[in-house]
Amino acid sequence: MKRFYLLFTTITLSVVLIALYTTPIYGNNAYNFGFKKSKNGNLASIAQEGFMDILKKHDAIFLGDTEKKELYLTFDNGYENGYTSKILDILKEKKVSAIFFVTGHYVKDQPELLFRMVNEGHIIGNHSWSHPDMTSITEEKIEAELNKVRNEVFKITGQLEMKYLRPPRGIFNEQTLSVSHELGFTNVFWSIAYKDWETKNQKGWNYAYEKVMSQLHPGAVILLHTVSKDNMDAIAKIIDDARKQGYQFKNLDQMEVKTYH
Repeated sequence: MKRFYLLFTTITLSVVLIALYTTPIYGNNAYNFGFKKSKNGNLASIAQEGFMDILKKHDAIFLGDTEKKELYLTFDNGYENGYTSKILDILKEKKVSAIFFVTGHYVKDQPELLFRMVNEGHIIGNHSWSHPDMTSITEEKIEAELNKVRNEVFKITGQLEMKYLRPPRGIFNEQTLSVSHELGFTNVFWSIAYKDWETKNQKGWNYAYEKVMSQLHPGAVILLHTVSKDNMDAIAKIIDDARKQGYQFKNLDQMEVKTYH
């Protein structure tokens, strides 16, 4: 009986030790970034309060200085739909610097546009190589996804550093934020956005204009997709009319304060 008890105790201890050494360092919860839209100039806020602490812990961005009428224009570029060149023309004319988050497909397919972005004073950000749900892949694969974009963009444009990441589909967890932060990336979410990526469901420039302008608030990070013809047609008036309201457009390198609500 004594030998059985010792054997049972040994097996139990082994199971406990195995469990301790195989438990993931990070939580497994995956989050889809969500926010409560601004109305009447009030600040947008994070809709799911449970992940606010995680974003703050890893220095993620979704708002700038909420006491200043500053806007940060960001574009997601998963693939080219013929509109980015015109958007760049408008940004150049209006003297607005933006950031373009690109995937591997865009890097391979549009090297000339990438070179133009950097040459005209814009920032190129990381949107991952293959646009996966990064909460479902290993740390090693996360690193490979992000480093490949960074390295290939450097080969094309000479952009020495890539500091900003937009997680594909806005999906993240503790692991993706931690690993990417260790690689030198700041995760960039948003406080103004609308459903603009459906290329077969465009509703005209005025629809895009109203969707963006109705959400304007101090420190806003604006997310737009370059595949949208509506965005291309509306962006000049958005810039002009936002400026008429006293807003300034800045790039992420000029962001001084990150505030959470």
